Amino acid sequence: MLQTNLKHILSASEHQKFIGENENVLICCGRMGPMCIPVYGIMEELEPEYPHVRFADMEFDNPESHVIRNAPECNGFMGLPFTVYYKKGKLVKATTSIQNELQITSVLDAEFGKP
Repeated sequence: MLQTNLKHILSASEHQKFIGENENVLICCGRMGPMCIPVYGIMEELEPEYPHVRFADMEFDNPESHVIRNAPECNGFMGLPFTVYYKKGKLVKATTSIQNELQITSVLDAEFGKP
């Protein structure tokens, strides 16, 4: 399990339930490495500012994370983490590698609306 304060998605079925029950979802799929840790930290800081978005993480090396790793929107991604945005259960945006707060909030605002 990732050592973050985010909700942890542990299985493909839990992933499906989470994106199905929440209108706006951001999931970061990665490891506890130097490219991923800053993204988790930004997500933890943004979570209270975006009450209309549910934030979670999923371990990249968990076989169950195939639901993110094998998504067509993530095809060709080379760096971790894979950051995926879902609207009403549909993957609407996916990004890869380390990101800063402005990059993340730009996608949040464009896909889900500003807080």
